[in-house]
Amino acid sequence: MSIRPEIGVTVSARSGWRMFPLIALNVWLAGGRARRWQAGRTADMGAVDGVIIGGGDDISPDLYGGRIVTSARLDPARDALERGVVLDAFAQGRPVLGICRGSQMLNVALGGTLHQDAYATYEASDHKRTILPRKVVHLEQGTRLARLAGIAPMKVNALHSQAVDRLGAGLCVAARDQGGMVQAVERVEEPFALGVQWHPEHLFYARRQMGIFRALVAAASACRAKAAQLPGVDAAAP
Repeated sequence: MSIRPEIGVTVSARSGWRMFPLIALNVWLAGGRARRWQAGRTADMGAVDGVIIGGGDDISPDLYGGRIVTSARLDPARDALERGVVLDAFAQGRPVLGICRGSQMLNVALGGTLHQDAYATYEASDHKRTILPRKVVHLEQGTRLARLAGIAPMKVNALHSQAVDRLGAGLCVAARDQGGMVQAVERVEEPFALGVQWHPEHLFYARRQMGIFRALVAAASACRAKAAQLPGVDAAAP
């Protein structure tokens, strides 16, 4: 059995080939090992200790009663996979990290809604589209994100067009930008669940961003240790 906790990572069928290796690198640097999941492949929750819902693709408004915009790129099969993964993870006590789209899926899976055209709603938000850390977000005091990354404003990248509208059950806002747009959400109770609107995997050189992956891996390690102590239950194997 690997001493590294296993992390299931959902990715786009279109862009997963280039997104997964970078996320896997971050997971490895944080002490874990990543497994690639995408629509059409088996996502075995029993084989992992934690989950990352990756970025890419828009979420269909069919999942939350919204209206589609013409620029949306949808993947219904991925929507179904990831919604099921989030709910299964919570049911089995697995920690979850949502990245960009993944943050939005975390919210939708728990009954929340999205702004389809976020910057049309938040006109005061700084509309930067870049993988470089040029957008400033403000962390909410008392949140898990603030405890692991500090309360100082954080510079992040921004590649999204959608954003959280109404919060899903059991979630709270962990960060906003200067225009008020939600930039991070988190679960108020265990198991660990954090969703960030940006792409921390591109910022692995930044201590605060790596702290996000380390927090997930630490929660996954605790999940594995707890499972190993239960009679008749084996920890996830490679």
